[in-house]
Amino acid sequence: MRHRKSIKKLGRTASHRKALTANVATSLFQHKQIKTTTPKAKAIKSTVEKLITFAKRGTLADRRQVLRTIRDKSVVRTLFNDIAPTFKDRNGGYTRVIKLGRRRGDGAEMALLELVGFEGVLLEKQQEKEAEKESKTQKKEKQEQEKQKEAAAEAAS
Repeated sequence: MRHRKSIKKLGRTASHRKALTANVATSLFQHKQIKTTTPKAKAIKSTVEKLITFAKRGTLADRRQVLRTIRDKSVVRTLFNDIAPTFKDRNGGYTRVIKLGRRRGDGAEMALLELVGFEGVLLEKQQEKEAEKESKTQKKEKQEQEKQKEAAAEAAS
């Protein structure tokens, strides 16, 4: 019987589950939100919240504790310098799981796991990408107009 056993196994061995948790947490800290299955999001939420709590304290021992899970030093640096200070007045609840419905291929429940307070950062990134696309299309249009002018000038002479 599974009574009072809190860990979600997710159909994986312990080492695979540990690697999955580390990878998803790293992606979450890099991108501020990730799209994954609902059971994975719920299982990883507790680990991510513990890592943020370590980062809020910010001692060397806490940094080493986080490095046990997240191997990428640049991600740990952003966690300690950028993410943790935004949560200094907050006692828990650093992440949010938003259910998105079922995945088309296999019908798995999907969810969005995101850091609370970083929604605007993602919108800014999307707006920057859209602005880059628009500027590229404008450059192409200008080049085409210049080519047409050159062709018209050559035809006139």
